[in-house]
Amino acid sequence: MENIASELKRKIIEESYVISKKEALELYEYENLQELLDCADEIRKKCAGSKSDVCSIINAKQGACSENCSYCAQSAHWKTGCAAGKMIDPEWACDQAKKCVENKVKRLSLVTAGRGLGGKDFETGIECFRKMEEATSGKVKFCASFGIIGKDKMDELKKCGVVRYHHNLESGRNFYSKICTTHSYDERLETIKAAKEAGLEICSGGIIGLGESRGDRIDMAVELRNLGVHSVPINVLNPIKGTPLESMKILDKEEILRTIAVFRFIMPDQVIRCAAGRKSLGKNGRDAFMAGSNALISGDFLTVEGSTNEEDLRMLAELGYEF
Repeated sequence: MENIASELKRKIIEESYVISKKEALELYEYENLQELLDCADEIRKKCAGSKSDVCSIINAKQGACSENCSYCAQSAHWKTGCAAGKMIDPEWACDQAKKCVENKVKRLSLVTAGRGLGGKDFETGIECFRKMEEATSGKVKFCASFGIIGKDKMDELKKCGVVRYHHNLESGRNFYSKICTTHSYDERLETIKAAKEAGLEICSGGIIGLGESRGDRIDMAVELRNLGVHSVPINVLNPIKGTPLESMKILDKEEILRTIAVFRFIMPDQVIRCAAGRKSLGKNGRDAFMAGSNALISGDFLTVEGSTNEEDLRMLAELGYEF
């Protein structure tokens, strides 16, 4: 009799089977870790292929955020030493986009702190995208992460060259109120739906290691699957001094890899993108790309150190990924 990992792998590949939460929990507890990772990697190869992409992000407006997300250094509710900054200059953003072309990075996102970008700052964001689009002549795809905004602003973003909107769910519905109370889980879902209505692709994932259960992570993954999200970034909490989660124990390598593998079983053909915390796996997070992940965020991750584009591209090429 086949073990559950091999049997579910076969059904997913051959029958497009959709696994249940109960089956996902059983996979999480599967004793042979390497078998689980190998099965997830085979699902990735068969259902998502060997193509990969690397994206970079620009911290377009930092700090002084009105929201009380318990993990975030940029929240004005916590004393973390994160200085508040103004919206970036469009010319500077244009220079960064040109560097992406030089470094063979095909996707770039502007990320801003705050509940939702508006007013003159939003206008500046639009100007940034217009200038970057013109300067790169279609060689870079642009993403926006401007918080909770409505369809009208999503339409404006699409018109100026943005192809994808990033807005994380962060965790499952049942756990969400434990990490943020200034806005709701439903507001996050509404933002994603507004972006989809505007014709934008969606990048949405979350953070693991917030104190959530495995079931909470699975709830988030199932929601993302049902939403038809294109790219799913997985962040691993890096506890930041001054936040309510500063003393949270960092997840060990096995738990991170199990999570990535189970996410691949849940989302066979979606992009699973390693983001912040990847370095905690060692070897630049190499093992994640043999456990179900197939893309990454390269460079610095807003408030924590990342990795260079060159080393990330070299690693993925060595693992047989195509760009």
